[in-house]
Amino acid sequence: MAGLLAIYTSGMVSTNDVRGGMALDLPEGLFQVVDAQHVKPGKGRAFVRMKLKNLRTGAVVDRTFRSDENVPQAIVDRRDHQFLYKDDMGFHFMNMETFAQLSVDQRDVGEAASYLVEGATVKLPLFDENPLGVELPASVELEVTQADPGVKGDRVSGATKPVTVQTGLVVHAPLFVDAGDTIKVDTRTGDYITRV
Repeated sequence: MAGLLAIYTSGMVSTNDVRGGMALDLPEGLFQVVDAQHVKPGKGRAFVRMKLKNLRTGAVVDRTFRSDENVPQAIVDRRDHQFLYKDDMGFHFMNMETFAQLSVDQRDVGEAASYLVEGATVKLPLFDENPLGVELPASVELEVTQADPGVKGDRVSGATKPVTVQTGLVVHAPLFVDAGDTIKVDTRTGDYITRV
């Protein structure tokens, strides 16, 4: 088992040196450190409390490790890829440096599918050359495909209406947004930012 572990990880790292953003290859799966707190109680040994995000499922868990315990660190390589198309096999991307293509399963793409349009550039986190998901930019531009007309005379400040964009995502946008407009959407919240 130790030999297999060495193939997939860059080595062991002390829990005292673990920082947010690092990836750990634990027996329960591959995790990204969201937060690490070093705790020194009045009595007993020091320990490290970590908040870890599972890179496959997105679930966040809390784990406690002994201070100075060694844990396996994983190197997750994030590379720019262009989204090409979606079919029954999944979502297809092209590496922007090598032009190699790879397919990402719908389960791994998750909610990012609502923001992917052909030609979009995203980062794919890769572990052992296998994609772990899709990292979107903070905002994307999407074309409105369906929008009910705003009611004439309705000038309530901040009034919104639901509009559907080209990916099928429904966004609440101001009344002046019409079908055919391009809008900027925040990928973290799904909120309307501005009309382009």
